[in-house]
Amino acid sequence: MSNATKKFCLDANVLIQAWNFYYSPKFCPSYWDVLNELGGAGRIFIPEAVYEEIIRTDDDLCKWLKQSRIEIKNVDEKVVHCLHAIWAANPIHISLVDNVKGRSLADPWVIAHAMREGATVVTKEEKITASNTSKVKIPNVCDNMSVPWINDFKLVEEIGMTSFCKASRMSRT
Repeated sequence: MSNATKKFCLDANVLIQAWNFYYSPKFCPSYWDVLNELGGAGRIFIPEAVYEEIIRTDDDLCKWLKQSRIEIKNVDEKVVHCLHAIWAANPIHISLVDNVKGRSLADPWVIAHAMREGATVVTKEEKITASNTSKVKIPNVCDNMSVPWINDFKLVEEIGMTSFCKASRMSRT
């Protein structure tokens, strides 16, 4: 699949961290314009579980996402089949969800939707490499399931996003 037709499934942390830290629309609005363009072109999407995770906090990101052109994928029979395949492939995959703290509830859905769509997962999570841990992260499960994954900086590179931030005011000294 060429980069022009490649699809990407975004994890919630990709949007949340970009919004709150390094691509804030206050100083880099064009980043969000590009995400809207990619969403409108069907190149990026989020699972319904990611959407629900983000909109439960009524903030500016929530408002932006509700008006964005990023497609929200609903669970269907094929996605459920992919989720069952994830759980069946390795018992450690169940620890992808942290039921005690109520976190990471969308993580398995990100992978299942990417599997169903033949998409690349985009996440801020790092692969856990310690062999003596019972923890697992999205990249570990993606590798186990042969699902490609990248971080958002690699996404910027793969889609060829350049010069998306510029100074709106320059001080004169």
